[in-house]
Amino acid sequence: MNFLLDILSITGALGLFIFGMKVMSDGVQKAAGSSMRRVLEAMTKSQGRAIASGFLTTAVLQSSSATTVMVVSFVNGGLLRLREAVGVIMGANIGTTVTAWVVALALGSLSIGQFTLPIIALALPFLFLKKERLRNSGEAIIGFAILFVGLQFLQEAVPNLKNQPDGIGFLVPYMDMGFLSNIIFVLVGTMVTLIVQSSSAAIALTLTLLSTGIIPLELAAAMVLGENIGTTITANIAAVIANRSGKLAARAHSIFNVIGVIWMLPLMPLFLKGLQSTFVDMFDAMEVFTGRNHDKVLIALFHTTFNLLNTLVLVGFTPLIIRLSERMVRKPQGKENFKLEFIGAGVVGTPELAILEAQREVERFARVTANINGSLQRLLATTDQSKRNAIIDEIRLGEEVTDKFEVEVSNYLTELSREELSDSASIRIRGLMGASADLERIGDLYFRVAMNLESKQMKKVYFVPKQRQNLKNMTDLLEQAFDIMLSNLEEGTTAVNTQLAQEKEDEVNALRDQLRRKHLKDVAKGRYSIESGVFYMDTFTTLEEIADHIVSVTEGLTNAY
Repeated sequence: MNFLLDILSITGALGLFIFGMKVMSDGVQKAAGSSMRRVLEAMTKSQGRAIASGFLTTAVLQSSSATTVMVVSFVNGGLLRLREAVGVIMGANIGTTVTAWVVALALGSLSIGQFTLPIIALALPFLFLKKERLRNSGEAIIGFAILFVGLQFLQEAVPNLKNQPDGIGFLVPYMDMGFLSNIIFVLVGTMVTLIVQSSSAAIALTLTLLSTGIIPLELAAAMVLGENIGTTITANIAAVIANRSGKLAARAHSIFNVIGVIWMLPLMPLFLKGLQSTFVDMFDAMEVFTGRNHDKVLIALFHTTFNLLNTLVLVGFTPLIIRLSERMVRKPQGKENFKLEFIGAGVVGTPELAILEAQREVERFARVTANINGSLQRLLATTDQSKRNAIIDEIRLGEEVTDKFEVEVSNYLTELSREELSDSASIRIRGLMGASADLERIGDLYFRVAMNLESKQMKKVYFVPKQRQNLKNMTDLLEQAFDIMLSNLEEGTTAVNTQLAQEKEDEVNALRDQLRRKHLKDVAKGRYSIESGVFYMDTFTTLEEIADHIVSVTEGLTNAY
């Protein structure tokens, strides 16, 4: 009975630790706002920046799982190349080592746990301030304090377990088997991470077991290596419903971490001794914070240096890692069916990053509508009926896709709006929902134009060359308007160029007015039939309406970013 109570106490302490970490992570993301998005957007620049972005994001969020799930989403949607994704994953592995240092210091003789209540008391007034960023900062600080309360409970619960011979008896036979013991405890570390679904919580448990003398130094290091493998499972779970690119990113994460464990495992005893002798002066200097037991600091140092070295060793082998992951994921037979990419690859459980995923999905949505304009241009230039039928099917499919996009994105954003959101997040959600509705309407209007042109063809009514040229001029302007809209979408957190978008819409309006005046004169002079004129005027009027929705998307972005 006492043993069961001890296990429940340890589980509860880990739960409090994870809860504090989540509160802190949510608060940091809401306080960071657009700054966090700028860091994430920097991932696409180069592999070096990708590693730095992965480190910074994970160090701030204290969750490598959130970072790697997001990477899978980005690769899945084609926003992030696989090479840069591997760099972000490498950086995330380094970033997660910050937790080990925090825990090592918290378990020292100068216990940070004694300051948790004063920290909460100082942060509490922030929750009642009007300024949103200060409120979110207060939430992050309180989450940080709760994290240490969980650590304090964990430290108190584990010694009780030590006094239960039956409770730890099953571990004893596996502690003195040499190299085989290290392999077994790598598996233990992997399983612990799988169970708690947090490498940070697993590391906290490992350091607590070490500091209370339940496990020796070398086996604690082996558990840390296993936790490096266990943390890859979350990304692989997210990739189950992702496309091949998303699966490749998840497999690359696993390959990178497993290779690191393979080369480090036989070297680990010598590596630990080397660290101990090299940094002995540092351990002595930190004694006031850590106490005389240097082992927990040594494990934190081991965790950091191992991940740094693993990155330095394997960064040059990124192409090989990618090739290995490609062998693990079969190529799809035929073309993959179109589906939502970012949202479908797993929602990151915090509003700021969830909005970012929806934002990327809307960008893809916009590219689909822009492609429909190209299909319409080909339809206007084609007289062969079989080719026309194929193009109309393309436009019909595009319109169906936009309908699906609008429903799924709107449902996602509606669900997200029910969460506890900052004021700026609520505004961005409304802006994205407005942009999504405009894009869906654009798809409907293109389909209406296609059906109008097909009806004209069936009635054997034809446009004269001048009419075709004028409509081509109109679609060319729309293509330019789409380019501006897509550029604004891709700019992300920088200023959206509403002036340029409005100027292009004004050009479309001016052309529409010009065509309308010219059309009345041409009909009066009999240059084409009245019936042809009806189809013609309906077409360019609808195209002008599309331009209105294109500029509305850009206007919505001023709220979304």
